[in-house]
Amino acid sequence: MSGYNRRSFLKVSGTALGGIAVGSTVTVATADERFLVDSKKTSKSEAEAAGLDVAHDLPEIDTLVVEGAESDVEALGVDYAADSTYSLDLPFDEEQVASEDATDEPYYSAQWDKQAQNIPDAHEITRGEGTRVAVIDTGVAAGHPDLQHAVNEDLSQDFTGDGYGAAGPYGGYHGTHVAGIVAADDRNDAGAVGSAPGTEIVDCRVFSPSENAAFADIVAAMVYSARIGCDAANLSLGSYPASRKENGSFYGKILNRTTSYAKNQGTVIVVAAGNDSADLQHDGSLISLPSEAANVVSVSATGPIGFNQGDDGLESPTYTPAAYTNYGTNAIDVAAPGGNFDDYSAGWFYDMVFNAIARPQFDADGNYVGASYTHSWIAGTSMAAPQVAGAVALLRSQRPDLNANKVRKRLRNTAEVPEEFDKTYYGAGELNTYEALK
Repeated sequence: MSGYNRRSFLKVSGTALGGIAVGSTVTVATADERFLVDSKKTSKSEAEAAGLDVAHDLPEIDTLVVEGAESDVEALGVDYAADSTYSLDLPFDEEQVASEDATDEPYYSAQWDKQAQNIPDAHEITRGEGTRVAVIDTGVAAGHPDLQHAVNEDLSQDFTGDGYGAAGPYGGYHGTHVAGIVAADDRNDAGAVGSAPGTEIVDCRVFSPSENAAFADIVAAMVYSARIGCDAANLSLGSYPASRKENGSFYGKILNRTTSYAKNQGTVIVVAAGNDSADLQHDGSLISLPSEAANVVSVSATGPIGFNQGDDGLESPTYTPAAYTNYGTNAIDVAAPGGNFDDYSAGWFYDMVFNAIARPQFDADGNYVGASYTHSWIAGTSMAAPQVAGAVALLRSQRPDLNANKVRKRLRNTAEVPEEFDKTYYGAGELNTYEALK
C-alpha cells in the first residue's frame, strides 16, 4: 500500500478507520418488511391482531417494531416509518496494519491514548468499580483475555435475532476493540489497558456477520441499556448523510424519546460523530444519526502524527484533529483520542489506537466455531467514543450521585480547546479524564 498519501488514501478507501459513518448511507427497508410504529394510540396486542409480528415492544418510548405488510401497519391508523439499516464500514484488516508484532512491545507503551489521558493517575482515584457500560456494536468477545473479567454474559443480549447469541464477536472484531478501550484488564500482566477496567461491560449486539444493523434494533438496545441501569451506553456507529426529510422527522421523534428516557434513567449515551470529514453544523438538510440526537455526547476524534517513531518528538500532538473526523462547534460535545494517520512510512500505524480485537471464525455452513484473540491498531471516531464512555464510568464510580446531565457537564467543563487548533473540531474541548475526576 505504499505510495499513498493521506489525501489519496481517503479518496480511494474512505479511511483507515473503525466506525460506520465513512461512506455509509441510510437504506430504507422495502415497504413489506419492517416498521417502527408510534404506539401511543395502539398496543402490542392490537398489532398482533392486525397480523403483524412484534420484534420489539418498547413501552418506555411508546414504540413498537413490527414485521409484516405495510397495509396492515396502515390499518392501525397511527404514525409509522419503515425501518432502515446502517452499514458498517470497517477499518482495514488489522493484519495488514500490524506489520510489526505488538506482542513484542510493552503494551502500555503503545497506548498514547491512555498516556494522554493520565489513566494510571486516574486509577489511583478509581478504576470504575460499581459501574456498568453497554457496548452497542458487533459483539464483545467475553473470552478475550483482556475482557474475561468484565463482560456480564447474563445481561448481554443479541438484538439481531440471527441466532448466534451475545457476548461473542459474531458481527466482527469492532465491538471487542471498543470494549477493550473502555475496560481492558490492567491487572492480568498481559495485553492492553482500558480506561475503566473495574467497570462491567454489557454486550448489546446489533450487527450480524454479513448484515447491516437495523435502526430499530439500535433503538431497542439503547432502551435496554437504560432499563438495566447502565451508567453509559457506547454507540460507535451511525449513518451520514441522512436527509432530514423522508423518515428524518419520525426517526428524530423516536430518537429523542429514547435519549430522553436514557437521560432520565441516568444513562449517558455516547456516540461517535462519524468519519466523513464533514462539517455537521453547515450541511444544510443533512443529518448524522444518531450523533445529532438530543441528550447524547457526540465525540470527534484526535490523534498524533509520529508517535513512537524516533527521538525527534511528535510531528503533531496527540490532540491534533484527526484527518477523517466529522466536526462542527455545536454538533460536537467533546473530542477524544481516536487515532490519526499521515502516510505509509515505517511505523505509521502507531498513531492509531491500540487495543483488543477478536476475529470470529465460521465454518462453510455459517456456524460459529470460535475466535482468534489478539490486539491491534484501529482508528476512527469509533475509537474516540469509548474513551468518553470509559471516562463516564470512572466519574460515576467516584460520584454515583451525579445524574446524566451533570456527568455530561463535568466532562465538558473540564475539557479544553487547544490554542493552536480551531474549536470547531472540539466542541467544548479535548477530553481530560483525569481532570474530570479531580
